[in-house]
Amino acid sequence: MAKEKEKTLSLEELLEEALVKDMDKLYEVPENWVWTRLGVVAKWGSGGTPSRKNSDFYVGNILWIKTGELNNKYVYDTEEKISLEAIKRSSAKLFPVNTVIIAMYGATIGKVAILGVEATTNQACACGVANELLFYKYLFYYLISQKDSFIKKGKGGAQPNISQGVIKQHECPLPPIAEQQRIVDTIESLFEKLDKAKELAQNALDSFGNRKAAILHKAFTGELTAKWREENGVSLDEWEEKELGNIIIFAKEKYDPKTCAQNIIYIGLEHIEKNGNIIARGNSEDVKSLKTIFMQGDVLYGKLRPYLNKHDIVDFSGICSTDILVIRVKEMVSNKFVNYMLNTSNFIDYSVSSSKGINLPRVSEKIIAKYKLSLPFLQEQKEIVRILDDLLDNEQRAKELCDVIKKIDLMKKAILARAFRGELGTNNPEEESAVELLKEVLKEKI
Repeated sequence: MAKEKEKTLSLEELLEEALVKDMDKLYEVPENWVWTRLGVVAKWGSGGTPSRKNSDFYVGNILWIKTGELNNKYVYDTEEKISLEAIKRSSAKLFPVNTVIIAMYGATIGKVAILGVEATTNQACACGVANELLFYKYLFYYLISQKDSFIKKGKGGAQPNISQGVIKQHECPLPPIAEQQRIVDTIESLFEKLDKAKELAQNALDSFGNRKAAILHKAFTGELTAKWREENGVSLDEWEEKELGNIIIFAKEKYDPKTCAQNIIYIGLEHIEKNGNIIARGNSEDVKSLKTIFMQGDVLYGKLRPYLNKHDIVDFSGICSTDILVIRVKEMVSNKFVNYMLNTSNFIDYSVSSSKGINLPRVSEKIIAKYKLSLPFLQEQKEIVRILDDLLDNEQRAKELCDVIKKIDLMKKAILARAFRGELGTNNPEEESAVELLKEVLKEKI
């Protein structure tokens, strides 16, 4: 019996399939827009990885993109390139200029880029070629705006994934083509101004960071107090090389929530910002496991992910996470001197290079204790601290610059959210509805 011919859907049926039902619409859009799905407005595909066993596959000149190279911009070059033979003998495919790429796997989910040249990708990239319904840059910015949504849709454990199927079914607001162009022009104009402001803030922040690093280096090599030593008859030769473990102790006393009913302050790593300073506090009511007790004047140092350089002096007593080392200085040592020392590039590099673990690197107290530093007498330590306090009083300015950078990123997200709701003031309600163009495209499938 001959195979029954597939039924051809009518225009009305195709349109019904293409449009998002009212109950699934994410929000209201202008009347001449429609809600459709990403699978309707673009042709989607993915790439592949040529066999690593054949080294000849990786000596060509065809770009081969991995998700780590998706940069929310155009891609013009890649770390690795493959040959034409590699494409023929693998699932890798060549995609055209202006293809929009989105990462589907793991920590990179939702990262986006546009092809500035023809290129291939690995299988972790979904590649969308916009059809006549869609301006490719509109797709690019819309995907950027949907990153959080795609992350939520990711399935799996520590490394969640999305699929092409998820992307194709994802809802997309579709304006008339002319409006898409205006939206993109407005986004890029606003982003250009914000990027200039962000660059200025970042340059100022980098300048402060470099100045701070230079000042700290001078402080802990004796250069900063050279004049003080001359005036006080002290020689740099009097500085002694010490292991950190010889001038501090690590507090070990534990707090057991099962036996301690007292409600006290709790500090976790989440309460300490990168490069120092406690910015929030918790309390022992939420504590379920053993914690370390600290006293006023102790230095708290986060041993997890030491590259974050989380530490501060506490002016109160309480308990802290066991991922925080409680450093208590011995006599003739200034706690402020030690806290400043933790900010030096020498110590940070030592701590990071000595940490163990890939996903959750930690540095041990044994390693910290072995760190060597040159230690002046207490009086000179206090003078170093005094000078550093004066020179680094612009630290608040640096925090303000960090806040500016964060606010600029939030402003970009807000602009994108408004753009895809038709709230940028660019929509012309007299333009023919996007549904008419959608119908014209669907007619070709009948």
